[in-house]
Amino acid sequence: MTILDPSSVRSSKELTLDALLVYACALKASDIFLKTGSPPGLRILGRIVKPPLPALDEEDTLRLASEHMTPAMRQQFAETHEMNLSFSVPGVVRIRQNVYQERDKVATTCRLIPLTVKSLDEIGVHSQAIRTMTMQANGLVLVTGPTGSGKTTTLAGMIDYINETRPVNVITMEDPIEYVYTDKQALISQRQIGVDTASFAEALKQVLRQTPDVILVGEMRDMETINIALEASETGHLVFGTLHTSSAPETLDRISNMYAPHERPMLWLRLAGSLRGVVSQKLVKKADGSGRVVAQEIMVATPTIEKLLKDGSAADLYTAIREDGIKGFWGMQTMNQSLERYVSEGVITAEDALAKAGNLSELKQNLRQNLLRAEARPEAEEVAMPESPLMQMAVVAATAAVA
Repeated sequence: MTILDPSSVRSSKELTLDALLVYACALKASDIFLKTGSPPGLRILGRIVKPPLPALDEEDTLRLASEHMTPAMRQQFAETHEMNLSFSVPGVVRIRQNVYQERDKVATTCRLIPLTVKSLDEIGVHSQAIRTMTMQANGLVLVTGPTGSGKTTTLAGMIDYINETRPVNVITMEDPIEYVYTDKQALISQRQIGVDTASFAEALKQVLRQTPDVILVGEMRDMETINIALEASETGHLVFGTLHTSSAPETLDRISNMYAPHERPMLWLRLAGSLRGVVSQKLVKKADGSGRVVAQEIMVATPTIEKLLKDGSAADLYTAIREDGIKGFWGMQTMNQSLERYVSEGVITAEDALAKAGNLSELKQNLRQNLLRAEARPEAEEVAMPESPLMQMAVVAATAAVA
């Protein structure tokens, strides 16, 4: 397919959504934004970039936004002013599209998704603890993080790992379907909310009759969905879900706060018995500007974690995760430990690490201590094991911030 040349576009009337998506894919953009009165925008490495294209008028924005809508979708959008859909540009990219209204005019955002599911190794997730979570016979695994943190990609890598290694029946519930799986050892059925089923809650009610071994819930939005997911995890199924939280303690507090105070003690007991792990992640720009790397907090349901859950002690989870991150026994780590390792390896700068810190003052202190230890090394050792110059410059900047 020919790639769009912005210099040859004289009018927005010449643009098509597919042409814009192919162009965005060639530039390795993660998202494309269309709104009336502005040229198309792209998100590249987390930043908005505006290519030299003409601004869109109201008619063109509506035309582009509805290019892949069915008549039924157009009618529904006219009534609700909201629409989620997914589609593929053949041989190029898969798209998750959201269409909405702003200031009484149509706008749309398209997320670009690779046609093939990348393995955990390919997306930079090397943790054995995460792979162990995928091998559990039952229980609940949560992948969390802010919007655009790569939760869907990590979950897809985990499902792909199951697909490669386990002869099981997997059923996913997504809004909309993003990655499309090809059956390998596993059988995978994908259900789209609003197309194949009415809601996450309704799909979860029915899924137990479909004899799944593994269930993926695209988003655990409310107490009803969480209750049914917990019930499924307690009755012999491995359940994966997502939440928009930035750490394991915050995740469990968020779930707890959905329940009435008198219901929480029982909820914590259920979580202690069914939770297998929480992976919270953020994407951080690489120091060389070549892309982004995933930083992860990993909590595994160890005996210590289970006891804290039974006691409802979410505030103490961070300490338990951090201590295991130092000892390296269960494969847990805090977000700060993940960021600190990337800084020490020269993968990211200290400034970018501090911007993503789980505990800002702790990370500043740790980076400063690392620099002091490096300065205290014998000269011979420094020659034998030199620090990354990039790391030295970055940590000096972080040390100045501490001071």
